Amino acid sequence: MENKLIGVISLGCDKNRVDTEKMLAVLRQKHTLTDDIDKAQIIIINTCAFLRSARRESIDEILSAAELKNGGALEKLIITGCLPQKFAGEMFGELKEVDAFLGISDYDRILEIIDELYEKDERINGVGNPSAERGVKRQLTTDGYAYLKIADGCDNHCTYCLIPKIRGKYRSVAFDALIEEARLLGEVRELILVAQDTSRYGEDLTPKRTLVDLIRALSLLSNVKGIRLLYCYPENITDELIREFQFNPKLIRYIDIPLQHASDRILKLMNRKGTGAGYLALIERLKREIYGIAIRSTFIAGFPTETEEDFNALVDFIRKAKLFNAGFFKYSREEGTAAYNLDGQIKESVKTKRLKKLYSEQKKVVKENGKALIGKTFKVCAEGFDRNELIYYGRAYFNAPDIDGNVKFFSGEEVVRGEFYEVKITGVSGYDLYGERI
Repeated sequence: MENKLIGVISLGCDKNRVDTEKMLAVLRQKHTLTDDIDKAQIIIINTCAFLRSARRESIDEILSAAELKNGGALEKLIITGCLPQKFAGEMFGELKEVDAFLGISDYDRILEIIDELYEKDERINGVGNPSAERGVKRQLTTDGYAYLKIADGCDNHCTYCLIPKIRGKYRSVAFDALIEEARLLGEVRELILVAQDTSRYGEDLTPKRTLVDLIRALSLLSNVKGIRLLYCYPENITDELIREFQFNPKLIRYIDIPLQHASDRILKLMNRKGTGAGYLALIERLKREIYGIAIRSTFIAGFPTETEEDFNALVDFIRKAKLFNAGFFKYSREEGTAAYNLDGQIKESVKTKRLKKLYSEQKKVVKENGKALIGKTFKVCAEGFDRNELIYYGRAYFNAPDIDGNVKFFSGEEVVRGEFYEVKITGVSGYDLYGERI
């Protein structure tokens, strides 16, 4: 088949981004990629279906792309990822604008599917079952840092979450395959380990491995300059992992721990294994034993039956934990989850009010944390120049890409993107720190 011009749209989380990068590497073997969607002969949309809002975004992107078939260059529209994995049965009949559907484990079939679309001129439902994850070559879409998806699926079965029904059981990527995938990425300042639950890595492998085993092996790669951890569940943060933070210079002193709430009653309804007091003790231990560690977390406001007392317990936790950063989300009622059928669903207006309160409290914490850093000096990786404020910006070790703030700094000399600079912190505004290059 002739070479086609292909545009790819990736939606959703960083794990989806990794899937897209694997697919891009496959597509490049036979076709040409373009960033200009209007000129693409084939458009592939890698979708998210975690929440209703994500599904709406995916559908909007699909319908918008489908319009390009009317007098435009577009010949074929292909949908991949979570949305078809969960809903292909009903979508196939409804979204006739889509020529092919592929699931979360079908990316390596993309060339075969494209050939079949042109040979048979028939629509295809190619969604298969979630299968073992493999480490493969990728076409990076990030600059200087890269994500490494070390597992897929989830066995935790939180009552608000659709992931186990979309992505299946927890499946660690083979140990050696991950090392090879990371090696093939080329030089990366920061390798960011992601999965639905990174802390469970390797428990399903034969022989069994641990997250620390993986970190140590990745640290031996000369092309990997630093390693960042996201999505470590609190009950699986071991003494061994804490020691690794203390003694491994490549392991960035940053950890994302999704806690979701602090009321013991709500945590139990969520099918979470911890308690508010236990979470607070863990945070205090991490701060005590790992010098300067930046801890991030996420929380849900308005879970069914959440009382003012439950919510106040969460607000009190935010004040006491003094997390470096946190994300907050309104509970989304997802059909197919256990929480969907719970009595005591919270009004949307109440959820919105509580969400604003949480952000307000965390903003105070961020300001307090930032003030404590004034006068201190940190290595900052330059990422660009803000033309509105006429100031450079970048990330220090306590800033993960996309989800945390920046360090904005003045420099008397030109700054090179991707280089590290010593910056003395002089102030804080919102979620950003300000400083001067020294």
